[in-house]
Amino acid sequence: MMELFFRQPDEMFYVREITRATKEEINAVRRELGRMTGYGLLLSERRGNRLYYRLNKAYTYYPELLQMVAKSIGLGAKIRKLRRKLGSVEFVVFSTKFVRGQRPLQDEVDILVIGDVVLPELQALVKEQEEELGREIKFAVFDNGEFTFRKNRRDPFMMDILYGSRVMVIGSEEEFVERQRAGF
Repeated sequence: MMELFFRQPDEMFYVREITRATKEEINAVRRELGRMTGYGLLLSERRGNRLYYRLNKAYTYYPELLQMVAKSIGLGAKIRKLRRKLGSVEFVVFSTKFVRGQRPLQDEVDILVIGDVVLPELQALVKEQEEELGREIKFAVFDNGEFTFRKNRRDPFMMDILYGSRVMVIGSEEEFVERQRAGF
């Protein structure tokens, strides 16, 4: 159920929709909805004779849960699982817009990959996810040298990536920030 709500964070679902999407028993779904609503993660709203549920984006742990879900389902999970096939990947960064299911602006990217990447492998994963989402995924790949060069020149494209909100799929936030300051 978490996957359903976090993949479509702006959508509302009623109980039968959730049972169909998750292939779970209706009583188990109702029980879990009660828990999630009780914690404050979900909000409920009655429309006609249906009770709809949606994510509460003001929930205290929403940002942390969003990051965990981004790493454990969909493209994030595939990248983590197939990391060795992708080459020597140091960092994979998803934009928060991408994680929330929003489209990037024309000059923004959904995903930044830093390292010596086997591009055909990455492209295959991205293409598969594009078909699932029904939209293009914009991604940028840099080796360490190019990343450092563009960062040091304060390239506007790179600055937007570095200082925008993000979810670290591979690599730690602390190391990423430290390398921003020190240079690769």
